[in-house]
Amino acid sequence: MHSEITVLPNGLRVISSERPELETVSVGVWVKTGAACETKALSGISHFLEHMVFKGTQTRSLEDISDQIENAGGQINAYTAREFTAFYARMLKDDAELALDVISDMLLHPSFPQAELDKERDVVIQEIKQGIDASDEVVFDYMQEQAFPKQGLGSNILGPEENIRRFSREDLYGYLESHYAAENMVVCAVGNIRHEQLVQYAKARFSELRPKVSFATTKQRYVGGWKAEKRDIEQAHIAVGFESFPYYNNKYFAAMLMSNVLGGGTSSRLFREIRDKRGLVYSVYSFANSHTGTGLLGIYAGTSANEIPVLMPVLCDEIKRICNEKVTAQELQRAQVQMKSAILMGMESSSSVSEVLARQHLIYNRIIPTQEMIEQIENVSAEDILQTAQHIFGSRPSYALVGAFDEYMSYEELANRLQVNNA
Repeated sequence: MHSEITVLPNGLRVISSERPELETVSVGVWVKTGAACETKALSGISHFLEHMVFKGTQTRSLEDISDQIENAGGQINAYTAREFTAFYARMLKDDAELALDVISDMLLHPSFPQAELDKERDVVIQEIKQGIDASDEVVFDYMQEQAFPKQGLGSNILGPEENIRRFSREDLYGYLESHYAAENMVVCAVGNIRHEQLVQYAKARFSELRPKVSFATTKQRYVGGWKAEKRDIEQAHIAVGFESFPYYNNKYFAAMLMSNVLGGGTSSRLFREIRDKRGLVYSVYSFANSHTGTGLLGIYAGTSANEIPVLMPVLCDEIKRICNEKVTAQELQRAQVQMKSAILMGMESSSSVSEVLARQHLIYNRIIPTQEMIEQIENVSAEDILQTAQHIFGSRPSYALVGAFDEYMSYEELANRLQVNNA
């Protein structure tokens, strides 16, 4: 995956990967800010800002923003994550400049019309309530909150309703001023575009962007704990988390591979033992999320309430098994092949590649060659996975349960079964 990078005088990184065989280009701006960068008083503002920049600029109405992109046959969108916010478009190859012009205008000259601000409050509040109503989604919010309490990293990305009702135009402009600066942003394009063209487009639009951010990051600290919420629904949703590794840790790939063996698909240990063999769940899987200062290894299971007393001991046994015995050569090879294929298949999508290039530079300040990632995956041994599992599952669990249940495994019993010190 060949890519080029130019750093503008204000520190903005401009990255491209030319693919002349394509008729399209994926272009966007990625910002290293999100829920994890918010204080309690500002919780939810990253996501609210992402919504509001689409509502108009000093020279474009909200209709102009969508019409100019869609009339050219393009698509524009955005998302907010815990540590990133992205604004991106996919266009025909001759319209990359238009996309960057619209996106830069949204980020540098938003008007935040008061009428739209008031209207969008209701939209986001509906989104918050919809997420709360979705038991299979809110259980992850509860687990994240227990893992990182009283921190932006543990808060809901959408924020609390009271904050959304309170945010003003001044709050939005203040957040934009403090967090959206050149050192914290990347312009990236992948597709039929020359690097010199992209640099020219970016220079013309982002040279006025302030160089430095003016906010302080807080240390990310894993804690662990539990929350159970009884609901009158058909199923129970269980999420159990443990402290994992940050992006920069040399155990990053070992944690990803361990999660794959444990619960990364229909051939994983959890799926075969808990669903195929015992029929205790409809869905069960694990995942490994990394952040800049820490990480979270999570396990999810959706089951009927009467199965919980049987399910949880089996789940604990599978966790203990991966901590006490090495994975087989076949399991390791399968996990490595699956992870490598996911990386290589992602390289076929211009939008996926632009996401990877932008995130890598915001995290590592460099592009990691594909071959380097492949080699790191191949160098993970069964012993590495064993040691990684022992380290991760030796942390305090973060335990969340939502749904219909009368009996469930308590936090103390879960920690004791896993031989975790929960004092």
